[in-house]
Amino acid sequence: MQNKQDMPREKLNKKGAEALTDTELLQAVIGSGGKNNDYKQIAKNLGILIDKTGAENLTINDVKAIKGIGDAKATIVFAALEFWRRKFVKQTRPLIDTPEKAAEQLAFIKDKKQEYFVMLTLDGARRLIKTHTISIGTLTASLVHPREVFSPAMEDRANSIIIAHNHPSGSLSIGSKDKEVTKRIKEAGELLGITLDDHIIVTGDSFVSAL
Repeated sequence: MQNKQDMPREKLNKKGAEALTDTELLQAVIGSGGKNNDYKQIAKNLGILIDKTGAENLTINDVKAIKGIGDAKATIVFAALEFWRRKFVKQTRPLIDTPEKAAEQLAFIKDKKQEYFVMLTLDGARRLIKTHTISIGTLTASLVHPREVFSPAMEDRANSIIIAHNHPSGSLSIGSKDKEVTKRIKEAGELLGITLDDHIIVTGDSFVSAL
């Protein structure tokens, strides 16, 4: 039977985190196992999953899939992992926390001769996941059906989105079609749990929020 002083949490307190192996660190995060669940094996399986999937790609559902990890433990593990990713991993994806930063990502449509409807998908820290071109042509509700918007957003596991389109005419006025599209996408997002952060209209010289 393992001595209490050799248990991961006690060992960490006595000798410091650097004295623990990778598996022991995971054991310290997980804590005790449930009935018929060995916390050492749980930690080992979690370590294997992280090595195989990559910490940057791991999702909470991946963690929950490990036998012995329920919702509560998965939340603790994933919250710790996400905090580490946000604070200590060098970020290569831009932070989109202002309309100006969003507009920078939309520069490629500002001089287009046709209307481009695009979407930026964002994670919980509002970092850009991906830019999607949803449709090209005159902006209508049919061209930007919520299905066409939220299908890729769900694939990206986006926490929120920013939609945008250009006005080839150069006008920044917000028309009734712009408002209609904003309303439909916002309401659909509320049902799906994906927030519409903004709807931006861009021209060759400037931009405006239609939200």
